[in-house]
Amino acid sequence: MHTNTRDGFGSKFGAIAALAGSAVGLGNIWKFPYEAGNNGGGAFLLVYVFFTVAIGLPVMLSEFAIGRHSGRNAFGTFMTLGGKTHWRHFGILVLLAACMILSFYGTVAGWTLEYVVKSFTHSLNGLSGTELNTLFSDFISNPYKPVIWQIIFMILTGFIVLAGIKKGIERYTKMMMPLLFVIIVILCIRACTLDGASEGLKFLFLPKFSELSAQGVLSALGQAFFSLSIGMGVLLTYASYIPKSENLTSISIQVICADTAIALLAGIAIFPAVFAFNISPDSGPGLVFLTLPQVFQSMAFGQFWAILFFLLLTMAALTSSISLLEVIVAFFVEERKMTRRKATMLSTFIVTFFGAICTLSFGPLGKLHIAGLTLFEIFDFVSSNILLPLGGILLSVYAGWKFDRHLLEAELTNNGKLRLRLFKPLVFILKYIAPLFISIILLHALHLF
Repeated sequence: MHTNTRDGFGSKFGAIAALAGSAVGLGNIWKFPYEAGNNGGGAFLLVYVFFTVAIGLPVMLSEFAIGRHSGRNAFGTFMTLGGKTHWRHFGILVLLAACMILSFYGTVAGWTLEYVVKSFTHSLNGLSGTELNTLFSDFISNPYKPVIWQIIFMILTGFIVLAGIKKGIERYTKMMMPLLFVIIVILCIRACTLDGASEGLKFLFLPKFSELSAQGVLSALGQAFFSLSIGMGVLLTYASYIPKSENLTSISIQVICADTAIALLAGIAIFPAVFAFNISPDSGPGLVFLTLPQVFQSMAFGQFWAILFFLLLTMAALTSSISLLEVIVAFFVEERKMTRRKATMLSTFIVTFFGAICTLSFGPLGKLHIAGLTLFEIFDFVSSNILLPLGGILLSVYAGWKFDRHLLEAELTNNGKLRLRLFKPLVFILKYIAPLFISIILLHALHLF
């Protein structure tokens, strides 16, 4: 176990805020509503919550235990624990996943900054659906503007990570997460006071299983898995900063509750407004950037609500991006012995460079296709559909079959000081259930299932 003095979280709330921030991102506020809209609303929600608890919690617990036990970055964890076996190379996969995800993530996060500005400057006011669509298309295809916003977003991310764990990540997530919660609750209250909002709430909370297909079940499984930041090295890295005295089970449950609550609140904020203005709930990924601006300008004080919403999106993206960048920075600091300043600057530059390529794939590089996919789509597909499921499978297998059972139990019980009655079912899920279900995600993504 790595025993060198390292920076770490200074409080339990700080650890929970950072971990919840890593889980709460665009996936909760941007992706969850349109996935629920495409797959029957309430039925999708129930299946999503079930998979989050049944599969997400055990895998998250194992990742926490392994990360805190090693006391090292994600790459160093498996270099140490893997010994001379092939497991020592697992860290390369999670490092690559973090880098690829943050590259294309910065592209979408940059879009949110543009829409914050557009909301402030009344640029969205009075535009029809067709005009909003043209506005969005012109923006993302612009040869320099989206790249500038992506660079600004990555500079913000690097600035926070540069300050370290206590003074950077913990300090800022402790401010942003409560503020994010307050903003989304305000948006929920406003949405629920709209005429016709009850239909949106019925859609979200009254399950109609007849509208939930096998595709919807798989989407719920994938959403539950990806929204918790499993398999990308974030939880391993953050767990290595959690003091040995903290209860990992308690932290895991609170992180999952926060993650699920934000996704649910996003649905409450969006669907009543969508139904109140007779917009289809299955509008897809364009729901946020194309559909909702129409809704906001139809509401009283629409500019104010638009500003709040896109600020919410930006903060959610930022709390996730700092966790992904920390995975890369920790590698350079601990494995390549760089100062945090140099490691942060290098990591930010690498991700921003590849992120710019992803951003330009909507514009000047739009005609460059590999296997029929743009560069943005390649980064998205490889990381989300291959690297993350593969990482989740390997993590579950390692935790269930290879990691010392006594060490796993010691981390989860604080060396016997805490009780964990469901330890045996936990191990069973890690050995058999989680690898099976995550394999289904992988096979489905590759169109093999």
